Amino acid sequence: MQVILLERVAKLGQMGEVVKVKEGYARNYLLPQGKALRASQANIDAFEARKVDLQARNAESRADAEKIAATLDGLKFVVIRSASDAGALYGSVTPRDVETVAADAGHQIDRKQVVLGSPIKELGLHDVTVVLHPEVEATVTLNIARSTEEAELQAQGKSIQELAAEADAEAEFEIAELFDEIGAANDDQDGDDR
Repeated sequence: MQVILLERVAKLGQMGEVVKVKEGYARNYLLPQGKALRASQANIDAFEARKVDLQARNAESRADAEKIAATLDGLKFVVIRSASDAGALYGSVTPRDVETVAADAGHQIDRKQVVLGSPIKELGLHDVTVVLHPEVEATVTLNIARSTEEAELQAQGKSIQELAAEADAEAEFEIAELFDEIGAANDDQDGDDR
């Protein structure tokens, strides 16, 4: 099916282009969302008549999105979740969670604008893209931790695995010291008996 794009659509084309798409994609997404029109001669003529208005509206919404992106880009949000000792989350962090933590910080974004490359299922720092306009994106960082103290340590650059390894090494050292002390005490007792 041939359609005329009324706005820029990622991986498809720019405003005003006539592109060929599958019928289901046009019927179920592009046409109901108002992103395209069927490419009939009447619609092409109607688009040409409205083109200046559509371009002005697109420029205005892009300018608004750029203002929001300037305040949002580079922000870090802390998400507290329960997780295993190995750092695997019980569940995952979703776009809805990103929307919630941004709203708590006073930033208005919609979960449909959040793009996760893959589900976030482990503790740590994760970069997330927020598409505010087809031509404007912002990147925020999610600091996913089990507690605020852990989040602060992660923000300083320490990973959960490093912290666990440090704790294990410290525990092994304390156990080794304890056995050394017990061994020394036994040696003293054996020396007294002779």
